[in-house]
Amino acid sequence: MDPQVPKDKYNGVWLIFFTLGLGTLLPWNFFMTATMYFTSRLADPLSEANLSANATEEDSRSVLQAKFNNVMTLCAMVPLLVFTCLNSVLHQRIAQKIRIAGSLTAILLVFLLTAILVKVDLEPLPFFIITMTKIICINSFGAVLQGSLFGMAGLLPASYTTPIMSGQGLAGTFAALSMICAIASGSAIHDSAFGYFITACVVISLAIAAYALLPKLEFFQYYQESQQSKPAEDEENKMDLLKKDERQKSAGDDNKQTPSILVIFKKIWVMAFSVCFAFTITIGTFPAITVDVKSTIADGGQWELYFIPVSCFLLFNVFDWLGRSLTAVCMWPGKDSKLLPGLLVARVIFVPLFMLCNVKPRHNLPVYFSHDSWFISFMILFAFSNGYLASLCMCFGPKKVDASEAETAGTIMAFFLSLGLALGASLSFLFRALV
Repeated sequence: MDPQVPKDKYNGVWLIFFTLGLGTLLPWNFFMTATMYFTSRLADPLSEANLSANATEEDSRSVLQAKFNNVMTLCAMVPLLVFTCLNSVLHQRIAQKIRIAGSLTAILLVFLLTAILVKVDLEPLPFFIITMTKIICINSFGAVLQGSLFGMAGLLPASYTTPIMSGQGLAGTFAALSMICAIASGSAIHDSAFGYFITACVVISLAIAAYALLPKLEFFQYYQESQQSKPAEDEENKMDLLKKDERQKSAGDDNKQTPSILVIFKKIWVMAFSVCFAFTITIGTFPAITVDVKSTIADGGQWELYFIPVSCFLLFNVFDWLGRSLTAVCMWPGKDSKLLPGLLVARVIFVPLFMLCNVKPRHNLPVYFSHDSWFISFMILFAFSNGYLASLCMCFGPKKVDASEAETAGTIMAFFLSLGLALGASLSFLFRALV
C-alpha cells in the first residue's frame, strides 16, 4: 500500500457506507413488511367490527385491502425503473451532496409523516392514496440515493462497494426483525406500528449523520482529493501520449468509440434476460401472493401473528442474503453454462407452488400444500435461488465483455434487473387473480 494513503481508522468509512447501504433499501422493506398495519387501516367501516371473527374475515376484505399488495409493489417498482434510467441525467445536473443528503432527508420526512398518520384517523380511500404516494416517493428517492452511493463508492478502493451491498442485503432482515419485535411488545397494532416507523426514522437519521461525518474522515478526503486532481493529470498524460505517438492515440480513440450498447448487449443478452426473468418471477409472487398465505397450525394462537413476519419476510430476506453471500466463495455454474439460465427458467415452478399453498381468500384453485411446512420449504428454496442465481447473473454479465465495456455492461444489467422488478409487479395482479 502507498505509504501516503491514510488508514481507514476504526473502519469508519466502511461503517458509514454500510449504514448508507442499509438506508437505500430499508424504506421499501419497512413499508412492505408492515402490510398487516396498512391493510387493517383499509377495512370498510361497516365490516371492521367483524374482523375478529375468523369465519367472516376472508369475505369482508374490501377492494382496497385485496389490491393493496399488488398496487404497492407496482408503485414501488415502476418509479425504481424510471429513476434508475434517469440517474445518468441527474448525475450531470445535480451535485452529489444534494442528491444523497436530499434523498435521505426526503425519505426521513416520509417516515415521519407515516408515523404521525398512525395516530390520525383517515377514511380508507384517502389513506390508500396517501400511502401509495409515499411509496412512490421513497422508491424514487431510494433509486437516486442508490445510484449516487455507488458512484461515490467508485472514488474508493473496490472493496468499499462490499459494505453497501451488505447493508442492502441486511435491510430486509432488519425490517422483518423490527416488525417481529413490534408484535412481541404486545401492543395494539397501531401502537406497535408507531414504534416500528419511529425505528425507521432513527435509522435514517443515523444515515444522515453518518453521511455528514464522511467528508471529515481523512481516508475519504484523500480519495476525494485524488479524484479532483485527476482531470489535470489526465490532460498532461494525453499530451505526452500525443507527442510520443499520435497515430496510437487515434487508434485508441477509435477503439473507445467502437463498442456500442447494441454490440455489448449481444454479448450479454442471455445474462440480461436471465436476471430480468429472475426478478419477474420473484416480485410476481413476493409479496403479492406469499403475504396472503395463512397458517393452518396456529389455531388462533400467537403463531398466527408471527407466521407472515417470520415465514414470509424474515425467511425470504435471510436466505436471499445467504444466496448472495455464497457467490463470494462459489460461482457454479460458469458464465458460459446453459445450466444457469435453465435453472432461472425452472424457478417459474414457484408460481404454481405458492398459488397452491393456503392462500386466503381464493376463488379458483384448490389448496394442495396446506401445512405450514410446505410454505416454509418453498420460501427457503425460492429466496436462496433468487439471491444466488440473480447474483451470479449480475457478476457474469460484465465478465462476458472486454474490460473497456464492463461499465456499460453493468449499466445494461442494472436496467434489466429494474425491468424485471417492474414486470413482476405488473404480473402480480394476474398471478393473484388466478388464485
